[in-house]
Amino acid sequence: MTRAVLSLGANLGDRAGALRTALTALKADGLIARSTLYETPPWGPVEQPPYLNAIAVVRGPRDAAGWLARAHELERDAGRTRDVRFGPRTLDVDVITVTGDDGTPVRSDDPALTLPHPRAHERAFVLVPWLTLDPTAVLPGHGSVADLVRALPADDVDAVVRWDHLH
Repeated sequence: MTRAVLSLGANLGDRAGALRTALTALKADGLIARSTLYETPPWGPVEQPPYLNAIAVVRGPRDAAGWLARAHELERDAGRTRDVRFGPRTLDVDVITVTGDDGTPVRSDDPALTLPHPRAHERAFVLVPWLTLDPTAVLPGHGSVADLVRALPADDVDAVVRWDHLH
């Protein structure tokens, strides 16, 4: 059994519907907890609409490669295409961390799945929802998620807005 933290995002079509469908599908995979939805500005060099993001924590018999395969399956089911790197997408699911039953983090330098996620520590759209879901969360190799959020530029943190409070 492993425990994985997944980051989900969508900025095309029915963003909330895509996230809710993926989160519902993850119930069959051992969904333990999920954050609320957050609207965030797009990240990267491509002009595109804002994202909705969420964090999911799952626990099940998959290894790290199995969680990545499941992430790609969810993306495919949502109609994701990989035409432009860092471009808009109907659904993006990233594996942030995977830990074994004993709490030992899985580490991987494989370019297809680097663990922990190599840029999670600098992404407010990952850290803010994760912190609200689990105030004691730790990103292996980087420290507590609370400390990582405090270290981010205030503008980045302030740009991550609970979506259910938007009018």
